[in-house]
Amino acid sequence: MRKLIVFGVLSLAACGTPQEQCINRETREIRHLQGMLEEIEGNLARGYAYEDYQVPMTRWEHCGTDVITRPNGTVIEKQRMCLEDYTVTREVAIDPVSERRKRDGLRAKIKSLTPAANAAIRACKAAYPEE
Repeated sequence: MRKLIVFGVLSLAACGTPQEQCINRETREIRHLQGMLEEIEGNLARGYAYEDYQVPMTRWEHCGTDVITRPNGTVIEKQRMCLEDYTVTREVAIDPVSERRKRDGLRAKIKSLTPAANAAIRACKAAYPEE
């Protein structure tokens, strides 16, 4: 279901007006950097980061029932146990000094790219005026 939603959003983005497509294309890098900056600021606010480990963990789970008939005719229902794999999301401690350096570097990079992005947006609006 999640893949369908992402595909739908990407399809709609591809169907934008020529002006929107131009602006999207010209501001892609700065939007990517802003996303990274938001993640780093969130990590600093929490004091830790989320990392998704793709290491399977295993646990016993009830996965059905076995029906056993004894020779004397009594019927016993016994729960069946199965090993199930799952993935764990771990909270990882961060180095605040390193994260602040990354944050400051991203802020400086975004600040340096902003004038060019604004000029590109104006050029896109001039090249593809909307009615």
